[in-house]
This record gives sequence, C-alpha cells and structure tokens, in this order.
Amino acid sequence: MPFDPHEIVENLRRERYVASGEPLARAQPIREIYYLLRPFLPVAARKHLQRLRLRNWRKLRFPEWPVDRTVEHIHRRLLNLALRALVRRETPFIWFWPDRMQSCAVMTHDVETSAGRDFCQALMDVNDAFGIKSSFQVVPEERYSVSRAFLDSIRARGFEVNVHDLNHDGHLFSSHVEFKRRAAQINQYGREFGAKGFRSGVLYRNPDWYDAFEFCYDMSIPNVAHLDPQRGGCCTVMPFFIGEILELPVTATQDYTLFHILREYSIDLWKTQVDMITGEHGLVNFIVHPDYVMERRALDVYKSLLGHLSQQRAERQVWIALPGQVAEWWKLRNQMRLVRRNGHWQIEGEGRERAQIAYATVSGDTVTYSFSSATTS
Repeated sequence: MPFDPHEIVENLRRERYVASGEPLARAQPIREIYYLLRPFLPVAARKHLQRLRLRNWRKLRFPEWPVDRTVEHIHRRLLNLALRALVRRETPFIWFWPDRMQSCAVMTHDVETSAGRDFCQALMDVNDAFGIKSSFQVVPEERYSVSRAFLDSIRARGFEVNVHDLNHDGHLFSSHVEFKRRAAQINQYGREFGAKGFRSGVLYRNPDWYDAFEFCYDMSIPNVAHLDPQRGGCCTVMPFFIGEILELPVTATQDYTLFHILREYSIDLWKTQVDMITGEHGLVNFIVHPDYVMERRALDVYKSLLGHLSQQRAERQVWIALPGQVAEWWKLRNQMRLVRRNGHWQIEGEGRERAQIAYATVSGDTVTYSFSSATTS
C-alpha cells in the first residue's frame, strides 16, 4: 500500500491528528486563572463557565459523536482487503474477551473532594446491590487526606484503588520537565497505594510522555473529547498499548458532563453508547464521580445505569470487570499465539483456558466475526 496502516491507526489512537493550535500550552494562562479560582467556585458557577467554553461542540464533525469507531472500521476494511488479496474467505484469531464474552464494561469513580471520599462507602453499597465492582481513583495530594484505612476499606470489599493525578491542579502536562518531576511522585504513590492503574485530572494527557509512568494501565484518553477541556479522542473502543502501558479508553460520557453540561438526567445517552460500543465488541468505560451522585436525582440515574448494565450482562454477555482484570486479560491475550497442529488451530500461552478461537469472515466490504468457521479445515 502507498501508506502505513499502522501509522494511521497510531496517529488516531495518540490523537496526533489534532491541530497544532489546540495543545494545552495555548490555553495555559486561562487554565492557570481557572484553576486558581476553581476551589472557590461552586458547581453551579463552574458549569456555566464550562458550557461557555464548550458552546461550539456540536459543530465538531470528527471524531464522531457520541462514539467514534474509526479505528475499528479501518481494521475491518484492511482485514477484508488482506483476505481478498490472499483469496481467502476467513481467518482465525483469538477472541477479544475471555470466556466467549461478547464485550466488556468497567465502572470507575474519580474521587475529587473530601465529600466524595466520604461518600465512597455508600457508593460501594449501591454498586454491590447490583453485583458490580468498580475502581476508585484517589488524588494523593492536597485535595483531601488519604489514610491507609480508607484505601484498605475499598480493597477489602473487592473494589480497586488507582492513582488520580498528583494534586488535580490541571498542570500535570504543563511542560515535559514538570511532568517528569510529577510522574516520579505519582509512581511513588502508585507503589504506596498498591495501584496498578492511573488516570490524570480532567483527562489531560500526552501519550508520547507515558514512558515516565510505571503503571500497568492508564485510563486518561477519551474516545471522543468534544465535551472535555482537551479536545481530540482516540477514535477506538478497544484497549491498546502505548509502549508497555495498556490504555483503557474512556468510551462513555462522564456523569458530570451528562448532568451539568448537557443537563440530562436520564440514561438515554449512556444506553446509546453502550449499544454502539458493544455492537463493536468493545470496552464500555464509565467515569461516575462520588462527588456528583450524592444528590438524590443523580443517584437515581446512576442506579438506573447499574440496572441497565446488569441486564446487559445477563442478556448480551457483557463482561463487567475491574479495570485491573481487563488489563491483566488483555496483556495475557497479547502474549498468546495461534498455532496449527494436526490440521486444527490451537491457542498457546498463559490464560489460554479462558481464550476462544474466533473467525473473521469476508462480508461485502467489511468482515464479520463468529465462533464458527464458515469453511472446513
């Protein structure tokens, strides 16, 4: 081909298509003023400023709202072309998820304030009522105190603890020198917390700097970022590697955005996103803040979401897992290999007992996936 498909996909995943005038440095003075005033601004005031900043979001045509699947479309099209070039109708591959699950969902909670921290136990009670475990991303410095007892209380109930930025002041990626200094501190907190995962504050990010992190996985890159301070989006609903770090993209609209920017108190948008992502056998990654679901109306919406996910788990084989479990599986899958022995395909590698051989079959200009071969061996 007269182009490198891998380079195209990497440019999308790492948001290298974003215009050069868009980086964080351009808005640095405004951001500094905002974060200086932010502790004194109630949500009622902040949301008006944020709506003003995001007022043109509906005019953005790329990535595609509310879920962008460009990377998946490229992969399907290229696989179709490759099979046609080889005069083959299908090819086997290792299925995306363990135990023949059709897709995956994770629930995550970014804890932003002391009030949110104090609500975590009640939120775990709500999650447990629906049989859904989740991860809590905790800010290590300045926002609130983080005791060993608090972290242990989360893990003791089967939930997960991750690191959320350093102090959530919006300056983690202000310069490479400052980032590396803070990354060293963040890595230390990761060791102290026993955390395998990381998420930056406000989803600020620069994937090209991630080699400074010592985490197993990151959850800071949105699928489509029209309603985030840093726009862009990775255009995929699948996990992907950035060097040694696995990225679990944020593929669903955040609760704060839904309630305070879009002013919607229903799960209609979330249901649409779930349908689109699971239709691609992808990862549905939610951010729901303890800080913003304490109010009765918001909490009722969250409970409706948990009920919907429980239904999807039962009816559509959605694997609801902790982010750490997803990362562990995806890294095992990445090391597995398909081999042909005695005329049959087999999977080799650790974790193969949960893996499944699937088949990609030519269908028009794309491919379809199934667990059954359309041809005889």
